[in-house]
Amino acid sequence: MPVPMCVMGNEGSRVWVSHGHDPDRFVELGSLTKVVTGTVLVQLAKAGRLGVDDPVEEWLGEAPKGTGITLRTLADHTSGLPRLPPGPSASPWNPYASFTDEELSQIVRDLDKVASGPVGRMEYSNLGYAVLGRALTTATGRDFQELVDEYVLAPLGLGAGAMTAVPPAGERLVPRGFFGRPRKLWTLTGAILPAGGLWSTPRTAARLLVGLTVDRVLGEPAPSWFRVSSLMWHNGATRDSSVFAASHEDGRWILVHRLGGKPGRTDQLGVEFLRRATV
Repeated sequence: MPVPMCVMGNEGSRVWVSHGHDPDRFVELGSLTKVVTGTVLVQLAKAGRLGVDDPVEEWLGEAPKGTGITLRTLADHTSGLPRLPPGPSASPWNPYASFTDEELSQIVRDLDKVASGPVGRMEYSNLGYAVLGRALTTATGRDFQELVDEYVLAPLGLGAGAMTAVPPAGERLVPRGFFGRPRKLWTLTGAILPAGGLWSTPRTAARLLVGLTVDRVLGEPAPSWFRVSSLMWHNGATRDSSVFAASHEDGRWILVHRLGGKPGRTDQLGVEFLRRATV
């Protein structure tokens, strides 16, 4: 079955779509959400609301003291926390459905026992971002959407709700099965939201990428971004949605979103398109 795909880049303000994709309908961003969460962290630090290197227990009082886990180590995946919350998932088809706020609270209380590696060692962690999101909302007394709207979307000139966990049903672009029925999506609201639950249009996601990593409207990009030589990038994948966003220090940038197919292929296509792009 053909995979709907949207490609956006700076080569002549390029927008290319295939097989029914739409750059102006909301799609799942998966872990590209993490760069938004990390940007909230950095902007809150600039505003004096907290420090990037604050120990996690400073804002989550129930966390054990002395773990060495800081807000920065949560953001750059060096906290020692495992990729996924401990314990069985609800289903391989919906792995975060049972990851509730109550379960996250228990994990925070047991951070010293949950850690699977030492602080300082890189281990990609969705759980770490769930904990980071909890720390940011607890420190400010605001919910996650309010923080995203105020500290990321507004400064970039994007409207409130342009990135959201609950897009309007009629504006969502979702994968469909052989008979045209919408396929079931993962549950990515609630505790796991700061790790991978935001939706936006590809056009909005592209403006985020350019604003944060090319124009650097908010200053130095958050530690959430991966850096390889002169390339800054992040990707994201859910059950049936994948995205790759990257920029080069020379100003080239690319964003690819696909509905279906293997996420690794989305990354591969993104790198190929970026190589061919011109400033």
